Amino acid sequence: MAQTVRPKVAGSLFATDHKRHPLQDTLLAVTLVLGATSFITAMFHHLHLISSWTGLVGILTGAAGQFVSVTTRERFGLIVGLGAAGVGFMLGMAHGGLFGGIIG
Repeated sequence: MAQTVRPKVAGSLFATDHKRHPLQDTLLAVTLVLGATSFITAMFHHLHLISSWTGLVGILTGAAGQFVSVTTRERFGLIVGLGAAGVGFMLGMAHGGLFGGIIG
């Protein structure tokens, strides 16, 4: 009796395709680093320039990564990085913005 052969992917929440994705992985790493930097520096009022700029760049790299992402692992990491970058960006804007104190 012929049976359908199914690959075993149980146990992997992120359903990787076991291929290399250097562009997607680079965008993921950059987004996560910028998001973490933006989120952490947003907790300090005097670091609003770092927070707002890293948040803005993190949002842009995360959005670009979402367009080219292939696996669920990449999308999950990008959403975490985008969330952290967005929160950091908004708090940085509330504390003084992108050019607060430099122009004006």
